[in-house]
Amino acid sequence: MTRATLRTTRTALLLAVVAASLSSAAFAQSDQRKLVSAATFTLAGFLNDPDMRWLKNNFNRAKAVLIAPQIAKAGFIIGGSGGRALVLARNEKTGKWTGPAFYVLATGSVGFQAGVSVSETVSLVMTEKGLDSLLSSSFKFGGDVSVAAGPIGTGAQSDLVADFVSFSRSKGIYGGLSLDGTVATTADSWNRQYYGHAVSVPDILIRESVHQKQSNELINVVAAAAKKS
Repeated sequence: MTRATLRTTRTALLLAVVAASLSSAAFAQSDQRKLVSAATFTLAGFLNDPDMRWLKNNFNRAKAVLIAPQIAKAGFIIGGSGGRALVLARNEKTGKWTGPAFYVLATGSVGFQAGVSVSETVSLVMTEKGLDSLLSSSFKFGGDVSVAAGPIGTGAQSDLVADFVSFSRSKGIYGGLSLDGTVATTADSWNRQYYGHAVSVPDILIRESVHQKQSNELINVVAAAAKKS
């Protein structure tokens, strides 16, 4: 093999490795992108729901918003629920919304249960304590922070006080989903894959040191909701 042929072969191999790496990165981002798109659809659906008046009227007071497009809940005697969520936070000085940061939600329960249901959830983060909890590696709803079910309908109370105010919609044997007892954990691998390098939740939500263009539509929906309320 001549030197020229060897160089050509090495170049071809290098290009193949680079292409494979880029393809792998794009594939790794696909799940995160799907969740962002699903979250956009979920939030738009909640905002267009006439029963979600409290959510719409108080969105401008929120310090952050947590969106879980799909939380599966199943059980028979011993049950639990789980799913993935993302968070966007508001810069109080500029009013700019940043994110998303990814999380895993999980809870276990014991009792007489049967059936499976899937819920979608939107939670407004109403306090500094609630926002701070999102910056830790994990926290528990109803333990580390308070969570209240969001008022539904036209006569919803307006003086509700909690770190998180959560709204959910579901179909199945179970009724609405309660986040009480749920543990939220930062999905570090998902954050790394989505942004292309290791990044912490404070980097995403507070320092605003990263941005992914694919999230622009979701950010625009959140920003518009905050302006209308």
